[in-house]
Amino acid sequence: MIAVSSRLASNPLRIGIVTAALLLGVYSLAMAHAVVYPKASTTGAHERYVIRVPNERAVATTRVEIQFPSAVKVGSFIDVPGWTLEVVRDSAKRITGAVWTGSLPPERFVEFPFVATNPKEPTDIRWPVVQTYADGERAEWTGPTDSKRPASVTNVTNVTAAAPAAGAGAGANPMIAYAALALAVISLGLSLRRPTKG
Repeated sequence: MIAVSSRLASNPLRIGIVTAALLLGVYSLAMAHAVVYPKASTTGAHERYVIRVPNERAVATTRVEIQFPSAVKVGSFIDVPGWTLEVVRDSAKRITGAVWTGSLPPERFVEFPFVATNPKEPTDIRWPVVQTYADGERAEWTGPTDSKRPASVTNVTNVTAAAPAAGAGAGANPMIAYAALALAVISLGLSLRRPTKG
């Protein structure tokens, strides 16, 4: 353990680079998920939701579809330039899903806003989203929270949540980005320190 610590102490710049890269890599993976914002809302609220879909592949995303939970009543959408919207309804004309078709280049993201009425009882709303690429591959963001491709979840409670507005936050949990930045700064400081002679 002492030998390892001595080796690490003699290479602080390497430590900083590796640490920052790992943390930012984790943050990038979190950002790659199709997420519905806000992540917290109140019972019975008429909420403005936004589906944020990044393209982390080398080919364009051409289709995004979402299935709305039965407990949520979707009322309207906002047109997104460059994308065509198809609203899916059941036999009772209730909106059960939506499909957007267009073209999202690599290293870009798109947001699809809609307005919905939350259920009157506290619950977790799961938003299954399927992302289709130009080569035909489908990324199904429909799994449980701890899975590789989890469905986004909004926690609906009786208490007003102090959550950032949709579109104003930085993708996934911003604390990850702050931690990565802080550690990168600390690592840079260590790298600039010269070892004490003696």
